[in-house]
Amino acid sequence: MDGDILISAKDDLHAARGAWLKMLARERRLAGLTVEAYERDTRQFLTFLTGHLGGPPGLKDISNLRTADLRAFLARRRNDGAGARTLGRGLAGVRSLLRFLEKRGLASAAGASAMRAPKQPKSLPKPLTAVDAKRVVAVGEQLNEEPWIAARNAAVLTLLYGSGLRISEALGLTAGEVSGGESVLRIKGKGGKTRLVPLLPVALTAVAEYRRLCPYHLDPQGLLFRGAKGGPLQPAIIQREMQKMRSALNLPDTATPHALRHSFATHLLGRGGDLRTIQELLGHASLSTTQVYTGVDTKRLLDIYDRAHPRA
Repeated sequence: MDGDILISAKDDLHAARGAWLKMLARERRLAGLTVEAYERDTRQFLTFLTGHLGGPPGLKDISNLRTADLRAFLARRRNDGAGARTLGRGLAGVRSLLRFLEKRGLASAAGASAMRAPKQPKSLPKPLTAVDAKRVVAVGEQLNEEPWIAARNAAVLTLLYGSGLRISEALGLTAGEVSGGESVLRIKGKGGKTRLVPLLPVALTAVAEYRRLCPYHLDPQGLLFRGAKGGPLQPAIIQREMQKMRSALNLPDTATPHALRHSFATHLLGRGGDLRTIQELLGHASLSTTQVYTGVDTKRLLDIYDRAHPRA
């Protein structure tokens, strides 16, 4: 694995590390790129220890590494420009190596186990464009050859984009909750919190078409959306259909059912919707969650305030 790469470690630690890398590849069957990343991260760690300890480390030197030593390593990597994900992976590699050595009675992994991984940044789902979102929810774009299933999929996706529902919320609707001329839905979301969301005419039309074609009796108290055999419709079915549509419509891998909910929020914001209202529509407990969700930073909010508020 190491080839001609110079490893800053004494022979005993160098050999033990080589055995660990072979174990990762052969016994644990980790992906080649993962093993390469762990090799690189632990090589950087040993190089750091060489400067930190005043010479190449051996097994005796790392047998009882302190948490402070690991914090110093992460601080050095952070100063070199490493982000939270890189730091987290680096710590994972060092932990794995130390646990390998600990099982052989050669080191203690207590210091590494006590370390908290760097806080990871929240990843933002990417919205679809308005054009792509409209294509995804159109019944004519659905790929299932069974008309009622194609109508069902279109209705579910329309609720995700048109009302900002989570997929679990859409699939948990009863037939009686979407039965005719409603303009709003009462949704019980996370934590049992109830919110009102808009039910657009296009969504009512999509649901009505599904109900017209559905071969199963839809009891008002029973679930609205049914699987092919009449049972509850599972989220994995809609996720799989969306995956097929990504390929057929040449959409990015980030085009998921959840991305439609994000698109709902982003497109509302882009057309002048205020963040507090969008927070309520999404059912977020705090405004900061909505800010992250819609990719809005504080500076932009203050810029909008400065331009628009009469007292600014």
